[in-house]
Amino acid sequence: MDDFNDTDDAFDTDEALDPHTLPQDQPLDSALRPSRLSEFGGQERVNSQLGLVIEAARHRGSVPEHILLSGPPGLGKTTLAMIVANELGVPLRVSSGPAIQHAGDLAAILSGLTEGEVFFLDEIHRMSRPAEEMLYLAMEDFRVDVVVGKGPGATAIPLEIPPFTLVGATTRAGLLPGPLRDRFGFTAQLDFYESAALEKIVLRSAGLLNISLETGTAQVIASRSRGTPRIANRLLRRVRDFAQVRTDGKLTPEVAVSALELYEVDALGLDRLDRAVLNALCQHFGGGPVGLGTLAIAVAEETDTVEEVAEPFLVRQGFLMRTPRGRVATPKAWRHLGLTPPEGHPTLFSAGQ
Repeated sequence: MDDFNDTDDAFDTDEALDPHTLPQDQPLDSALRPSRLSEFGGQERVNSQLGLVIEAARHRGSVPEHILLSGPPGLGKTTLAMIVANELGVPLRVSSGPAIQHAGDLAAILSGLTEGEVFFLDEIHRMSRPAEEMLYLAMEDFRVDVVVGKGPGATAIPLEIPPFTLVGATTRAGLLPGPLRDRFGFTAQLDFYESAALEKIVLRSAGLLNISLETGTAQVIASRSRGTPRIANRLLRRVRDFAQVRTDGKLTPEVAVSALELYEVDALGLDRLDRAVLNALCQHFGGGPVGLGTLAIAVAEETDTVEEVAEPFLVRQGFLMRTPRGRVATPKAWRHLGLTPPEGHPTLFSAGQ
């Protein structure tokens, strides 16, 4: 789930934290979500486009076209689905692709929708093929065919369903079949957040959690959040914990730095796994190239974990190159580890030869 929000307010008082007034972490996911597009910051392009889709549907007196949201985890796809339902003033039905393994599962959900309801389907690319084919008809004609019986005696009974808006979310848009992707009237690609936008998110979350941040603290947290609001909110709560237990309760930039060092998050947002990958590349394999399987063994992790958790951020930040011959650490990675690249260190061009 995506838990973030946006604000222009700052909290720079010197009041100490009162642990008895702080909400518990468990219900924070919903408490920290913005409920309106006007509160949803950091994705201005998507915000304005989606607002136009919703407003146009209001003017026509019809349900909005189906919406596809794609992007890495933690950027706000679930939050946007909730905002769409809230802006329209209609109920929200939530399910996920892995939970729909049979066409009957999808038929049961669709037949229970009310007119205008928003149906949020998370990880839509992981839905089963029979359910996916049923969804085609439901999206276009607001109808599903329920098959009764088996074999030659099977009968398809058409079932009309009320007009609804499907909001699909995916972290891997490339896995969506073309026929399904083409049935969405609006597709939005969510981007990673700039540090300034994350700083506003941290400030608003701090206000909702009754946390007083001294000037500069939000910037420290935002700069280590990997462009992801979910991570920013998580780090804020861990800094809060550190301040309550280890210091006098005040959240200063120095306290934030100490807290995040304890949780092994460095100044650029690299965590233990990220640094383990870079250390293995530079110190064990001379900077590479090295195969993914070998690299995963060196850091005692599964290959999927290295490829899907660590590599995207390292590549995006210019620490790692993926080449036909394997993974290669860039000079930036060597410098970040306090090391000097050896003579003849592979470059982007030589690594692929």
